[in-house]
Amino acid sequence: MASGKPIKPPWWLKPANKLFIQMSRLGMSFGGESPVVLTVAGRKSGRERATPVTPMTVGGKQYVVAGFPGADWVANARAAGQAIVARGRHAQRVRMVELSAADARPILRVFPEEVPTGVGFMKRAGLVTEGSPDEFERLAGRCAVFRLDPV
Repeated sequence: MASGKPIKPPWWLKPANKLFIQMSRLGMSFGGESPVVLTVAGRKSGRERATPVTPMTVGGKQYVVAGFPGADWVANARAAGQAIVARGRHAQRVRMVELSAADARPILRVFPEEVPTGVGFMKRAGLVTEGSPDEFERLAGRCAVFRLDPV
């Protein structure tokens, strides 16, 4: 696995996110998964910030995993405590509940199976090499995991 040094998002992430947000707002899926647009108030500006995420359902609850440590949307979600999740024209307000490292481990273990496109992203970011459940479990405490509770 990669070292603990800071990871910067790849240069192409912002343009790709803009495309994925538009696709999601049109109700389109990609990679066989159903991403959503997560909109949260900016912690400094207060302006709404949108990012595509792919939630997964585990034990009847929805979760999202940050694609890399230090993601802006994570800091915004921590500060705001809530967000709007939209899929196509359907939008729902949710409370963003960040899991402790211990609680995140079992969620991260199922991530490779539940969100296979996320595995490729995290490999390219240098967070994992094989994409095994064990590797993802070791990201607990490094990559934020949030439970999305309906408000």
